[in-house]
Amino acid sequence: MDDTEGQKPRVKDYMTREVATVSPDELVADVARRIAENEGHSGFPVCNGRYVQGIITARDLLLADDDDPIFTVMNEDLIVAHPEMDITDAGRVILRSGIQKLPVVDDAGHLVGIISNADVVRSQIERATPGKVNKLVQTLKTIHGVDMQQVRRTVDLDTLIPTQGKVYTDELEGRIYELENGLAEPLVVIDNGSRRLLLADGHHRVKAAQRVGVESMDAYVIELKEPVELGMAETARKDELESIDDITVVDYAHHPLIETTTRLQSNDE
Repeated sequence: MDDTEGQKPRVKDYMTREVATVSPDELVADVARRIAENEGHSGFPVCNGRYVQGIITARDLLLADDDDPIFTVMNEDLIVAHPEMDITDAGRVILRSGIQKLPVVDDAGHLVGIISNADVVRSQIERATPGKVNKLVQTLKTIHGVDMQQVRRTVDLDTLIPTQGKVYTDELEGRIYELENGLAEPLVVIDNGSRRLLLADGHHRVKAAQRVGVESMDAYVIELKEPVELGMAETARKDELESIDDITVVDYAHHPLIETTTRLQSNDE
């Protein structure tokens, strides 16, 4: 996405629109129970109808009596975002304020959504990946001179042919965290006219998905208009890579950079 005015990603493009709220006259005990029973909630906007009056978090409830109404303990010093706000600016506010989520309110002060630090990260990921895809498309066009198109779709992992034989443990752990928190970058795959798809980018992600039982993932798919002999397909055949089961997970201690660094340190001694 180009950063021209009007095309910048806005808060409204990434916010969650369905937001759980509490009423100012609800009791502390009831809200504390809701927080305890909902793993994804550490607090709620406090709304009179859709008008935001404050915010209540688990920390605010610690010293309150069970029978206290929420309006007596809620935080009225609100930091909010507007739906038309640049997503990058919202990220700066979240970072500087040290909070994880911002209520999103319209010009009338009505709640229209909520934006989290995870949403901001996701917005940056989705802006970065198309650059990789475009570079790959231009490379393929230059080498093979074939027409192609890009589409965004969900792909089944059992249809993928890897083009990289190794992934590293430490990166795998990071990708598992991203996957579990909705931050996984889309895969980049090539459709060369067969049922099987070549995995061009995302080997750590698919291995992480396999570890946590995910069977399909979001992907940018480069669809070639006619079959061509691709170098990465030859690499997969040469290395006997037929499915993601064939990707080996290597301990980080055996990463080439670590091995090189270790040898250099040994030589210095």
